[in-house]
Amino acid sequence: MVIAITLKIIYNIAGEFMIIDLTRLNNDIEKNIDVNIDYTFNKDELEGTDLLDCNASIKGVITKNSLKEIILDLSVSGMMIMPCAITLKPTNYPYSIEIKGTLSEILNKNEEIFTNTLDIFPIIWENILMEIPMRVVSEGAEDLEIKGDGWKLVTDDEETSSPLAELEDLLKDR
Repeated sequence: MVIAITLKIIYNIAGEFMIIDLTRLNNDIEKNIDVNIDYTFNKDELEGTDLLDCNASIKGVITKNSLKEIILDLSVSGMMIMPCAITLKPTNYPYSIEIKGTLSEILNKNEEIFTNTLDIFPIIWENILMEIPMRVVSEGAEDLEIKGDGWKLVTDDEETSSPLAELEDLLKDR
């Protein structure tokens, strides 16, 4: 005897993934599955990125079209915390992502996908990683005067004299 238990959404099992049960959608019992998940990434998940902390609010629906393809229409928003490029202070960086399309398009697969569960964590995480900026600067850090004893930060906008410029002038005089 087989007992089937259908759960709509299993939230953050062991803090590692988000699984959506598609059984009721695949069997045409329901027309769509509402997704409403708030998630904070743990330190292990953030390892290898420049993120100090990150949270996500995932809202949307999962439906099936007339071709029996799974359609995702998700909105992901949240806050990334990254070190400031100048001061290294933790800096908030808000983000917002729209994930829309068939599951096969999103996963870049040409074959049909037959499954009763969908782990949306890799899809969400990949899109968040694409939104990480190269650098963030905290408020007021741009106006800091960065110099010390015998040195100063030179930007691309400032012209500097090269120590070899004097030698170049001597060679031109010959």
